[in-house]
Amino acid sequence: MKESGEDIAAQEEPARIPAFLHIKNTLLAQIQSGHWKEGDAIPSEQALAKEFGVSRMTVNRAVKELTDEQILTRVQGSGTYVAQHKYQATLVEIRSIAEEVRARGHAHRSELHRLERARANEALAAAFGLKSGQPLFHSIIVHFENEIPIQVEDRWVNPEVAPEYMQQDFSVLTPNEYLMAAAPLQGVNYSIEALCPPKDVADMLQISAREACLVLKRRTLSKGQVASVATMWHPGNRYQFAGSF
Repeated sequence: MKESGEDIAAQEEPARIPAFLHIKNTLLAQIQSGHWKEGDAIPSEQALAKEFGVSRMTVNRAVKELTDEQILTRVQGSGTYVAQHKYQATLVEIRSIAEEVRARGHAHRSELHRLERARANEALAAAFGLKSGQPLFHSIIVHFENEIPIQVEDRWVNPEVAPEYMQQDFSVLTPNEYLMAAAPLQGVNYSIEALCPPKDVADMLQISAREACLVLKRRTLSKGQVASVATMWHPGNRYQFAGSF
């Protein structure tokens, strides 16, 4: 286990969030409070721009992100509405890999390879909607099924959403299990692709770096913010994704 750096979260001064993110969070709060319910129309971008005293382009970015996250839905020629919840119907169900393994009647265990505090580079800052250099938590965990490695979980976590992440015992519970309790799921974005793993990932999975992996990249949202960004590597010859609608 590797832990580096000081408790930088405590040293950071509160940063002024971008205008689009303030608008996005305000719209989310209206939905979460029940002021706007599923199927309700929200004010037009022009009306929101006037209300917040910003350009329509700024409002458009906030609305577009909420639409991409399936929290809002646009209807051509009609307007923008609060979307119906569809997360349970996505191809990749948000569940703990430990639960998945046990459901097959097999034994799960995990190995923690890294747990650290770090600062967001430009790519991570963009993924989280934060400024570059903001503090993040980072973990790398290998999950085993009947002593065979089936997943390398490389996860970055927003300390604002899950401040006690570093204090968890990830040999007892998975990051997913902790986050689902500490930061109830509000939305999810994901992609799946086939890639050859970097050497360190290949070594952890006990495969050749020439063997293709199924790579699930997933960003979860909670409390009006991005909660975590995870990349999960699975050996292509040991794992498959399946689902139904």
